[in-house]
Amino acid sequence: MSPASLRVLAVIPPMTQLNTPYPSTAYLTGFLRSRQIDAQQVDLALTLVLELFSPTGLAQIREAVQALPDDRRTPQTAWFDAEFDTLAAVTPRVLRFLQGQDPTLAHRINTRRFLPEGARFASLDHYIGEEGEDPLAWAFGALGLQDRARHLATLFLNDLADVLRDAVDERFEFVRYAEKLAAAQAHFDPLAEALAEPPHLIDRTLQRLTLQALEQHNPDVVLLSVPFPGSVYAALRIAQAIKAARPEVVCVLGGGYVNTELRELAEPRLFDFVDYVTLDAGERPLLALLEHVAGKRSKTRLVRTFWREEGTVRYTNFVEPDIPFDEVGTPTWDGLPLDRYLSLLDMLNPMNRLWSDGRWNKLTIAHGCYWKKCSFCDVSLDYISRYEAASAEVLVDRIEAIVRETGQTGFHFVDEAAPPKALKALAEELLRRNVAISWWGNIRFEKTFTPELCQLLADSGCIAISGGLEVASDRLLKLMKKGVSVEQVARVTKAFADAGVLVHAYLMYGFPTQTTQDTVDALEYVRQLFEHGCIHSGFFHRFACTVHSPVGMNPAEYGVTLQPLPADGRFAKNDIAFIDPTPTDHDGLGQGLKKGLYNFMHGIGIDSDIRSWFPVRVPKTTVPRRFVERALSTRS
Repeated sequence: MSPASLRVLAVIPPMTQLNTPYPSTAYLTGFLRSRQIDAQQVDLALTLVLELFSPTGLAQIREAVQALPDDRRTPQTAWFDAEFDTLAAVTPRVLRFLQGQDPTLAHRINTRRFLPEGARFASLDHYIGEEGEDPLAWAFGALGLQDRARHLATLFLNDLADVLRDAVDERFEFVRYAEKLAAAQAHFDPLAEALAEPPHLIDRTLQRLTLQALEQHNPDVVLLSVPFPGSVYAALRIAQAIKAARPEVVCVLGGGYVNTELRELAEPRLFDFVDYVTLDAGERPLLALLEHVAGKRSKTRLVRTFWREEGTVRYTNFVEPDIPFDEVGTPTWDGLPLDRYLSLLDMLNPMNRLWSDGRWNKLTIAHGCYWKKCSFCDVSLDYISRYEAASAEVLVDRIEAIVRETGQTGFHFVDEAAPPKALKALAEELLRRNVAISWWGNIRFEKTFTPELCQLLADSGCIAISGGLEVASDRLLKLMKKGVSVEQVARVTKAFADAGVLVHAYLMYGFPTQTTQDTVDALEYVRQLFEHGCIHSGFFHRFACTVHSPVGMNPAEYGVTLQPLPADGRFAKNDIAFIDPTPTDHDGLGQGLKKGLYNFMHGIGIDSDIRSWFPVRVPKTTVPRRFVERALSTRS
């Protein structure tokens, strides 16, 4: 047997996102087909949600609701039961609307009398102004018919998800499922216990969909791509169903979660569900593994692969070069139901909506990060440390092929940080070939992005960029080796904004040695960036120390002490707790940061005293009131 005679099925397990396919299976399917291997793909995350919210699925949810004991009934399950007939009638129409198949339904949805409204609609109270004023008029105006309706329809689906959580599985969420069972779990016990429980409605539905996929594609090998902790539980439920029905099918686990958290895997029970676990870029390990399955290679010549032998986990890494980035082939979405994805509108901010709104062709400009110095990042791992770029000609060839296949011209470049030189070459090649696309992606706010380059990128179709401002403190930016300053970020973001490009800033708090004063000043910097139109949205997240980052590997350099990990841990290893002697109430300050940022994104309170956002007493900012204004008036 040769590898080319094998049938491979790549699976997106619940949950990732519902508006567009997670790209890992598209990459692997395209690569395998370029090597003449029969590869197919399915998105069981999308399929699961559509099945649960089908007429049959809704009826089964109602049975679960009505079977709840009195002490487990909630206002949300009571709402669902009372409104069931109307819910069952409108849900299929709402799904079609969010799939872009019934746009005129927007008129009915916007009356606020078509959809039964559960607890999620209470969030609209935050937008209400004067008595009698339309609470969403500030966001959508008089003409935003479709957007307004999609926001209401998204709230409606979130209500249904809440019912699933209350009645079936409290761990269920649309973008992550049972995340706590897998995230930084040193022991496999929580997952093992959950997987040993009798299957509930969501499990049974996923099992049935898995068996349907097996019947349709009849694979010899199934690839389970788990990018996040919130897709591990469902991936193993899928593997469990495969092993029960077709034990001869080879199940392989890989993806971002595996690459970061399972690098020291020693837990044999995981292999009750899967046969192999592969690390890092999947192309070379998969070729080696398929040769092994075909009888052409021994286990001792597998590449970056874990397997079990006589109850013990083995790891084999026969050294072979990775597939060059410009030879990995063109991603393909063939086989995925592109017309069935749900264009959701959770947040009203125009930049934030890009993550959940619209179906984007996801593509990578370069493998890894060209900077790879940031002290909070996993710079020691392959997905960051091995930097390879493809030529602009190859990239535009891939873009044109993808547009021909999908008929859609929106692209999300999912690089860790797209390199300025490569972006410039890409923009020039797009313009030279007159290829009209819309694209967005992640960058570093470095001075190479001049106003001229920003305008060139906008002319080539750039509609939005995101980048890390992180701590908004020059002292801490230097400590984390970010390679930018606050002044520089102000100038770069303003250059993009002036070119008509939306700008999103990733922000961080709780970094080692960060003081209360640092935190207050950071929010003041952010306020001024909004005030001067430099950024349009942002997100504050709490710093987490990982074992693969410079902070985790050299904590003394950052003034912290690591907490010991469990000595008997044999499963996941990623986040690690640390002791920072700096006396800062990060929990209390985090509330203020997020509240202030949320309001700034909606144009509220930008002139307020920065201290007013914090629930705890904080000092006055030390940032000059005109800091950003002065930074914008000078050129470095």
